[in-house]
Amino acid sequence: MKIAAHIVAVLVLALISGTVVADDLPDLGKTPGTSRPGLTKKAICATLWGKDERHVTAAMKKEAFSRYGYTGYSDPRCVADSHGKTCEIDHLVSRDFGGADVVDNRWPQSYGSPWNAHMKDKLENRLHNEMCKGHLTLKQARAKLIKDWRGAYKEYYGTP
Repeated sequence: MKIAAHIVAVLVLALISGTVVADDLPDLGKTPGTSRPGLTKKAICATLWGKDERHVTAAMKKEAFSRYGYTGYSDPRCVADSHGKTCEIDHLVSRDFGGADVVDNRWPQSYGSPWNAHMKDKLENRLHNEMCKGHLTLKQARAKLIKDWRGAYKEYYGTP
């Protein structure tokens, strides 16, 4: 019941204010974004991103939370989705576009907020496919994520 009341409060706040809720966008001063050097579009498109090795430690996740003043996964800004998942320490430049597994490329993003991590993941998959089909350059795909991923989401899927 407590979680449901919190979700309703966050949604009402979002509707009234029209502002970013639960760090739907990273603060570029805290998360400037970083790419791994030397990765080409060809190499990126040939990688199975769910099967490669990740290099994100618990200490890196803790630092990302700390930069944003979060207490961790149970912070009230980590709004739970219908499955109970609260936050993801997300990449600004996603791994599908050569994003580095470093703190400067990560921020806490809620799964249950109006603009949530599930939606950003869906967009990242779409942008990756568009890039690998030749419809976007690597630079264009990265820019769509860094500038304001919500605008790119609306471009491909409409307003949720």
